[in-house]
Amino acid sequence: MIVKRPARRGYVAFVAVAATTAVLLPAATAEAGGTKLTHNQAAAKLRSAGITWSSSGNCSDRNRRTCTSFTRINSGTVDGIITFKRASGCKVNITGGTETGHAGGTYSHWNGYKVDITPTTCVNRYIKREFTYIGKRGDGAAMYRSSAGNVYANEGNHWDITYK
Repeated sequence: MIVKRPARRGYVAFVAVAATTAVLLPAATAEAGGTKLTHNQAAAKLRSAGITWSSSGNCSDRNRRTCTSFTRINSGTVDGIITFKRASGCKVNITGGTETGHAGGTYSHWNGYKVDITPTTCVNRYIKREFTYIGKRGDGAAMYRSSAGNVYANEGNHWDITYK
């Protein structure tokens, strides 16, 4: 007999009653966001993956809209953009992180679920070729969904990406 029981965060343990070993599998309802990172933690991970970032204010203050901050970004968001870079083979430059000035909501920039990236020929081609077009957002941005469920919205001067 197999019994489902709570395990460490983000996993469900399936335990065979007669066995002494539990197997940890990703839970369907796991929090996809992961842990909150500091700006420096996220920047180090992004830098080591070859991802760049820029801001019009040349700063990283979360409370200034002209900065690009990673303060309190979800580890899953950072992992997601790293995965995108590796899978696409494209250069990736982040232009928006967790700084103020973006739309609110549960899956928002401020809450660590989104990044904006520079549109390039490589990025545009990869998203449109590999992901499923799912229609237009209320603001007219064309949206594409990856097989992992992440949503890429083309806002013209950048791609707004949501990692759930």
